[in-house]
This record gives sequence, structure tokens and C-alpha cells, in this order.
Amino acid sequence: MASDVPGSRFFVLEEGMFGPDDTQFSKVAPVNRGDPPQCPRCGEPMGMLTWLSPYRVELELYGAAPGDFVEGPGYDVLISQRVAEAYQEAGLTGLLGFNPVEVVRIRRKRKGAAQGAIPPYFAVIACFGRGAVDEARSRIRRSEPVTCPECRSAGVDSVHGFTLEPGTWQGEDVFRPRGKRGSIVVSERFAALVQRHGFTNMKFTPIEAYVWDPDGKGPPASPRVGPG
Repeated sequence: MASDVPGSRFFVLEEGMFGPDDTQFSKVAPVNRGDPPQCPRCGEPMGMLTWLSPYRVELELYGAAPGDFVEGPGYDVLISQRVAEAYQEAGLTGLLGFNPVEVVRIRRKRKGAAQGAIPPYFAVIACFGRGAVDEARSRIRRSEPVTCPECRSAGVDSVHGFTLEPGTWQGEDVFRPRGKRGSIVVSERFAALVQRHGFTNMKFTPIEAYVWDPDGKGPPASPRVGPG
């Protein structure tokens, strides 16, 4: 099983948990929220409530230095200024927002953790991309069937590798795919940018090798057929 976009590979982006730059964040009051985006076809919410200004956070440092990529609650993530600048200079696409963040507090969560210089951060979200999970050739156990051919929202119990339906990806470098919006998927271009600049606290897993199975339910018993 592999991605069927000629010349392209895709990766699930996650934080580098337990690494030397392990950093997380939580939002600090007042936390203002807006309505979640809705599927234009079925009208169901796509994701969580949106985070609105002011963007105030508490950083939690588990490693020796603050990372360039920081995950927190919801779909919002923080990227350092140097990531933001390199991303924009490279002309990559898919990240939205770029809202400056105020770091209100810093907490060391691991004994002996050193605190490096805190970089300026920006709050961003990954767009809901056009790339869609190929249900027939992905190993995703769902708690309910996919019914909407647009958002393809359905509960996920486990993932044991997935791929994108040919012809659906529209060139986004960072996106949440239709049918698997709980994951941030990135292009080879984005992964190469991170490697070239040495950005920290990012882990990349090829989508065909990605496993998420918190309850040990295993892969689906048989291949599924995607929406018609």
C-alpha cells in the first residue's frame, strides 16, 4: 500500500514526544471560540470550535529546549518564527492563521529540564484539504460508515496505514485529509524543508505505515468500499 500520487509521498506530522525538544501548550484565559467550519454538503461540523483572539498560551517544557512545533488542545498548533519564515519563503501551502502568540507562562514538566530561549510563536491550523482517504485500500476500522462523499466524516477506532484516493490531492503541503481529519498530513516538500533547516519537535510517519490503535482493536476485518 502506498500513495498513488505520481512522484509524491505523504507523511503524518506529529510532535516529537519524549524527544530533546518536547514541548506542548495550553490556552490561557480568556479563551474565545468561534463556530467550527461546516461541511458544505451535509452541514455537519468539520473539526472543533475555532480559537479566536487573544492568543495567550502556557508552554509546557518536557525537553531541554522549546521546540519549533508545539501541539496543544484542539486542531491548533504553534510554529516558531523561523518555521513560519522558511515556510513562507518556500511558497508552501496549507497552513492558515499565522496569529502571533503571547507566551504568558512557562512550566518545566520534567525534572532537570533546561529552558532555552523562547522563540516567537504563531498559532496556525492545517487546512481541510481536498485529498481524501481511499477507503477501499486503507486499513481503517471505523465505528460508523462514511455517508457524506464530501467531508467523509465517520468515527475512527483504529488506523493501520492509509492512502489517498488518486486524483483528490490538490497540492496542499499541510492539510487534514477528508476521511481522516484527525491527522495532519504533509507533503514531501514540507518534510524536506524541516530536514533542511533542522526544525525540532516534529515526527514524520509515512501514511501507509501510520498506526493509531489506542484500544487495541486491530485493523478492519476486510477491505472497505469508499463512498460512491
